Amino acid sequence: MKRIDYISWDKYFMGVAIMSSFRSKDPNTQVGACIVNKKQRIVGIGYNGLPFGCSDDEYPWDNDKDFLNTKYPYVVHAEPNAILNSTGSLEDCKIYVTLFPCHECAKLIIQSGIKEIIFISDKYNGTESIKASKKMLDSANVSYRNIPSFKIRIEDIND
Repeated sequence: MKRIDYISWDKYFMGVAIMSSFRSKDPNTQVGACIVNKKQRIVGIGYNGLPFGCSDDEYPWDNDKDFLNTKYPYVVHAEPNAILNSTGSLEDCKIYVTLFPCHECAKLIIQSGIKEIIFISDKYNGTESIKASKKMLDSANVSYRNIPSFKIRIEDIND
């Protein structure tokens, strides 16, 4: 008889997104993303971080100073990193992401052909960025849904 207590696809792929977020050097917000095709195959993974060639030690990680001395003009979000790191077409794919996508990421998700967003946190819900994001996603018929939060502790994966 087969085992019946295995995890769902949603938990499996969200687990990959969570694990990816542990690669982020951002001291405040670590976000991971995992793109999956119709065959339940991972076709892209990303996390929030600086662009290739930009040293994590030379750029600011602050979030409360003047614009050029914060992380905001420099960090690439998890979703675009997953899209840029993808292999092949993203048409009709799903993206699992630990934080609901901002309006800039929503544009890239729509343009890439991804049709569903599965997320854990919506901590910026109600902000202008998320209102714009949801408006565009709704217009483009990209669905989104929240899955119950679950945790993978970094202590469980560190040596």
